[in-house]
Amino acid sequence: MTQPIQLFDLASRQAEWLSVRQEVVAANIANANTPKYHAKDVTPFNAVLDKTSSFQLARTNAAHFTAGPDGVSSDVEVREAKLNNEIGVQESGNTVGLAEELTKSGDIKREYELNAALVKSFHRMMLMTVRK
Repeated sequence: MTQPIQLFDLASRQAEWLSVRQEVVAANIANANTPKYHAKDVTPFNAVLDKTSSFQLARTNAAHFTAGPDGVSSDVEVREAKLNNEIGVQESGNTVGLAEELTKSGDIKREYELNAALVKSFHRMMLMTVRK
């Protein structure tokens, strides 16, 4: 039996994923000059959705995230990023491509804005149906 898609739950999961991804991208940018630092990335959002089930641990407060011991969501895997063919491995052993990381940051911003706009529109639509 399939369950209906819960838009607010889906938007919340994507917002959490975007937050984790932004943290990883920011760490990559901060370590762009750190010798032997290897760029990291997170699992794609659709893979996170595939791993999550309808079973969720209870939260004592709505503001609590379901995060693992290192503060990263237990559904989002942080892994070493694929090697950027344009920069390769620098002399220092660093694999961070600053242009690529800034592009990811812009993508995250656009995805978050879309997420927020969709939730706002859906919320408005629900309020209009309740008022009538």
